[in-house]
Amino acid sequence: MAFVHLHTHSEYSLLDGANRIPELVAHVKKLGMDSLAVTDHGNLHAAWSFYEQAKAHKLRPILGFEAYLAYGPRQAREKPSWAPAAYSHLVLLAKNRAGYRNLVRLTSIGYTEGFYRRPRIDKATLERHSEGIICLAACLSGEVAHHLRQGKFEEARQSAEWFARLFGRDGFWLEVQQHGIAEERIVTEGMLRLRQ
Repeated sequence: MAFVHLHTHSEYSLLDGANRIPELVAHVKKLGMDSLAVTDHGNLHAAWSFYEQAKAHKLRPILGFEAYLAYGPRQAREKPSWAPAAYSHLVLLAKNRAGYRNLVRLTSIGYTEGFYRRPRIDKATLERHSEGIICLAACLSGEVAHHLRQGKFEEARQSAEWFARLFGRDGFWLEVQQHGIAEERIVTEGMLRLRQ
């Protein structure tokens, strides 16, 4: 069975990633994979060097980033009272040139209009710049996962349905991870229920 890492951080995900692009690409090639995504937190800083290295190793580079999605307007500094957190994570991948252009717009908006501790975007911005993008529900800090961790299955379902409507039938994917963290079991069980 083919396998591709679609949620990978490099040294440009400060305090969360340590992969240096040349070594990462070489290791993925050594493992026999033919593609790789680099999805740093809030930025596309690694995109150029990653693209060049991947092409040199005959790997298909998948460009993306892990967005910080504000629960309210991206300019707001306070967490809305109804929100489970100040922001959530969302993995965004370019599936074509339009998608890459939209990723550049989204990360730029995050830094220029939504920056408060993190370069945040909001759902209104995401709606305007969703063309050509594939979306993954992200980690334990994703919106769907936030709701599942709090035992709010209906809210998780509504959230997943919103993303599925925005990105289309094959454009939104639930994400499960297994790093030995107890809450991942809760989220995985919820994600498996949601897929039905």
